[in-house]
Amino acid sequence: MADLNYLAIVVAAVVGFVLSSAYYTAFGSRLAELNDAYADPGRPPGWKVLVELVRTLVLATVLAGIADQAEVDSWAGAVLLALALWVGFPLVLWTGAIIWERVPSTLAAIHAGDWLLKLTAVAVIVGLWR
Repeated sequence: MADLNYLAIVVAAVVGFVLSSAYYTAFGSRLAELNDAYADPGRPPGWKVLVELVRTLVLATVLAGIADQAEVDSWAGAVLLALALWVGFPLVLWTGAIIWERVPSTLAAIHAGDWLLKLTAVAVIVGLWR
């Protein structure tokens, strides 16, 4: 892990956080229709923002480690890595939530879209900025 570019990880985490925030802002009214947790469009408390930043930093660190081990060093490789991880984890998890927990498919699709966007952006940054 000593070969990781920690500046790229931090930048990727911030970019992922900002993209995700903008994404959820764009879907805010639809999310409020689907789930009461999104009914209050006010600014989230600081602790939630901090937790989300840390979560995205963890994601960027793990993705950087995987990209390093897989020797990802191209756009195509980074996007392929992001797609593989998206299919293997968020897509599988949200499909299970739809089937077993009766999560509305539209809500799951919105969350899965966020994960696809975030994983792709982070993978490209940590994969190419080595």
